[in-house]
Amino acid sequence: MKVVEEDFYKAIALLKAGEPVAFPTETVYGLGAPVFNEAAVKKVFAIKGRPSDNPLIAHVCRMEEVERLAVEIPEAFYRLAKAFWPGPLTIVLRRRPEVPAIVSAGHPTIAIRMPSHPMALRLIEAVGEPLVAPSANLSGRPSPTKAADVKEDLKDRMVLDGGECSVGIESTVISLVGPKVLLLRPGSVTQEEIEAVLGEKVGVASKNDPVHSPGMKHAHYAPRAKVRLVLDETQIGEANYLIASEPVGSAPLFDRSNFYSRLREADRLGVEEITIYCDPKMQQDAGLMNRILRAAGLMH
Repeated sequence: MKVVEEDFYKAIALLKAGEPVAFPTETVYGLGAPVFNEAAVKKVFAIKGRPSDNPLIAHVCRMEEVERLAVEIPEAFYRLAKAFWPGPLTIVLRRRPEVPAIVSAGHPTIAIRMPSHPMALRLIEAVGEPLVAPSANLSGRPSPTKAADVKEDLKDRMVLDGGECSVGIESTVISLVGPKVLLLRPGSVTQEEIEAVLGEKVGVASKNDPVHSPGMKHAHYAPRAKVRLVLDETQIGEANYLIASEPVGSAPLFDRSNFYSRLREADRLGVEEITIYCDPKMQQDAGLMNRILRAAGLMH
């Protein structure tokens, strides 16, 4: 659905007045607020019911904005940004003290990305400063990949309809803070692709590492229904509601782009249990498997 100009200018006015607005990115829909408006950022946490120790990501529309948010920017950042921005890669850097600490859950870091969705870039440009934009859903629920999903969770909150998100899962997050590059959250940009650009191995964050990124802590991406994960087709058995990564009878198929939609469809149908079958090839998709394991309560 094409957004009319009147809606776009209304969204700009609301954001400048400190009222969060939902908008599309290529990953999922985000609930935006100006990064330097602490009161507006607090509203984002309140609207979502988001724990205050779960950091947010600042979304920029041009490279110059990164320097408004971060200090001590390493050369590796520029190589990664050149390779993957605009796109679904978030990079954690050291935060400027002018950036409200609430954005980063009190950590001296800031997670930043440049989305590729043209509506998101245009909105950030028009507001005149980066926007924090966690997924525009109630905390813990499957992320929204359509405007209707946002309305389902956030009711009267304004949402700019930019159609379905093309990527469908949240961005990959890596940290350039500390002695080694760390993968904090897998996504559609793979660890191997990042290593190829940097020419070095990338570590993977453990539970003992600081929570500098969303997706490292708390329950995420879960439908109301119980989720059962099956990795071997012979183990599917009796399934109340089955979704599959390759054809199995008449089961709806899923991939990164529609996984959250499938979970939401099941909830709309009121099913009690969702069985998710992942074929061996799908099991190699670290970003999607991370979301599936969290939805099933098998990763925290």
